Amino acid sequence: MNGQKKILICEDDKSFLWILQQSFSNGDFHIFTAENGEAGLAIAEKEKPDLILLDIMMPKMDGITMARTLKEKGIETKIIFLTNLKDEDHISQAMETTKDTEYIIKSDLHVDQVVARVKAKLGM
Repeated sequence: MNGQKKILICEDDKSFLWILQQSFSNGDFHIFTAENGEAGLAIAEKEKPDLILLDIMMPKMDGITMARTLKEKGIETKIIFLTNLKDEDHISQAMETTKDTEYIIKSDLHVDQVVARVKAKLGM
């Protein structure tokens, strides 16, 4: 992978998932995608991504449960939660899952800003 950072994007909105995937297609990243928490967990266990963009509200397994499960399994990775929820309870639950966590409210940022946050979190 030539020094590429592994990014796992877990997002159930297919249009937003596609936009994110295209935004990271510049060669600096190797992208994996999942449309639900169960698939995301399986990919994270296998690929050990450097960072996960993780939607909180997903089918089969929500993002908070996925993050907690990764932690229980000893898989430590940087996580940026994606949410449309401005619900303080969900955000605080997400932030408590692991020490290296942030969140982005999707409607507040442009996709280029998401990429910039990912690069900053990865020290790029």
